[in-house]
Amino acid sequence: MDIWHGLTVSLTSPMVLAFALGVLAILIRSDLKFPEGVYATLTIYLLFAIGIKGGVKLVGVDFGQFWRPGLAALGLCIMIPLWSFFILHKFGRFGVADAAALAAHFGSVSAVTFGECLAFLDGIKVDHEAYLPALLAIMEVPAILIAIFLASRYRGDTADGQPSKLTQVFRQLLTGKGVVLLIGGMLIGLLTGQQGYAQVAPFFDGPFRGVLTLFLLDVGMATGRRLADLRQAGPFLAGFAIVMPLLHGIMGVVLGYWCGTSMGGATVLGTLAASASYIAAPAAARVALPQASPALYLTASLAITFPFNVIVGIPLYYTFSRYLYGV
Repeated sequence: MDIWHGLTVSLTSPMVLAFALGVLAILIRSDLKFPEGVYATLTIYLLFAIGIKGGVKLVGVDFGQFWRPGLAALGLCIMIPLWSFFILHKFGRFGVADAAALAAHFGSVSAVTFGECLAFLDGIKVDHEAYLPALLAIMEVPAILIAIFLASRYRGDTADGQPSKLTQVFRQLLTGKGVVLLIGGMLIGLLTGQQGYAQVAPFFDGPFRGVLTLFLLDVGMATGRRLADLRQAGPFLAGFAIVMPLLHGIMGVVLGYWCGTSMGGATVLGTLAASASYIAAPAAARVALPQASPALYLTASLAITFPFNVIVGIPLYYTFSRYLYGV
């Protein structure tokens, strides 16, 4: 499958088309909107489904297969916020708070982009490792903490009270719904195994893509509301939100290849490296970096990087993975 075929598969998937419909609904000023609380419900379902299915697949997995990709994932979420911060601060001339908030978003990961990548691979019947949800859990928190630490070092007026603020953010991240649902779901799946999962499989297997489609419809509407903010983001940030995820995605695929993952696993690691958080990172930024502009970090992660990855990025990372593996 070449890149054009991959793009065709992505562009004609119900999930991507639902995202486009959400954007269109905002552009034509439709009264379409989800009832209050539906977004949170869909998020809980997707995160828990990813976690519990990953936990079931972890049963019997050899740790020797996992530690190299796990170490690579940890290295990525440590290094990406470091160079992202310096590029944005030194070359983009962003203030310390804005550069740190953006670095947190691009260093952390998107569970929905991860879910879309799995759906893409499942749709073209490409196998992938059982431990991939564990990589998602590993990569969500460290980048946010590193970005906040960078802000505390480079912004002299935040020295007072910073340790308590970092403690507050750390506690919020570890007890946030993303980490609780992912790790908790994996533990439940691991403890109950295939026999226990069979009891709830009709709820978490079949409906998953349908729920993801509804979620992306809502995300499309959220993205449509932020299109006007692209002017404030400016050309540098717009370019950063596309070029850097592309480079991170290629780097993730290469690391997956070097670590001995399957072609599908390398594609997923590339997608995780390329993704940008818009759930955990914004919550942390509101607490630790209140001076940062939400219009910048939400527009970059949600209105630029997310659609780029879902529509173009995932097929690109898969095509590059095929090239590395000689398929």
